Amino acid sequence: MLYQLRRTTLAHLDFLSRAFVAGGLPLALYVDYHSFFFTSQPDAFTQLGAALHFYEVSLRFAPTPQAKGKIERLHDFWQKRLPALFAAEQVSALPAANALLDEVRHHHNVHEKHREVGSTPQAAWELARREKRSVLRPAPRCPWWPYVWSQRSATRVEPDGRIAFGGQRLRIDKPPGAKVIRCLHPNGDHSILAAPPTKQSRPVLLLHSPAPAPVLL
Repeated sequence: MLYQLRRTTLAHLDFLSRAFVAGGLPLALYVDYHSFFFTSQPDAFTQLGAALHFYEVSLRFAPTPQAKGKIERLHDFWQKRLPALFAAEQVSALPAANALLDEVRHHHNVHEKHREVGSTPQAAWELARREKRSVLRPAPRCPWWPYVWSQRSATRVEPDGRIAFGGQRLRIDKPPGAKVIRCLHPNGDHSILAAPPTKQSRPVLLLHSPAPAPVLL
């Protein structure tokens, strides 16, 4: 999605959850020391790191900026290519941009050969799976999935039994002062959970508010 090009925690949560559903869960991600991934506190996680840890995906940090050079060059390529492509196709709306991105991604994976490997990404992927060199795991059917991949914050029920929720103040079935978990989903929905995600429990959803429909002017 075009939304995913923004460097925010919510955009990373959206991008990674979609990628894992489509391709599977890796054992580790190769990342830099950006604050999305790295915290200076030992044994602590960023919110994104905690989501990955919940599904047993670890982080491997590049020791130097140069160590991720090939990845950064590919990012730079797309950042230069996409604005020109959108302009040539007269694309200015988000849905049309996302549809075009899907076409471009498919073409790149299926038809464009890597100059060093001599193979398309799709062919290399299929070969690795046939030779059982892939360690990717299918995304689990987990009831916590939509909440783990949301931006969460703890809040307390106010003295009148209400909480601030999606731009409103709504009554909730919890006593005043009780702590609840507020979730902002990548699609703009809001949810309230009774407790944060744990593998020993199931989510207890207290409230859910869909994102408002966009207004077309």
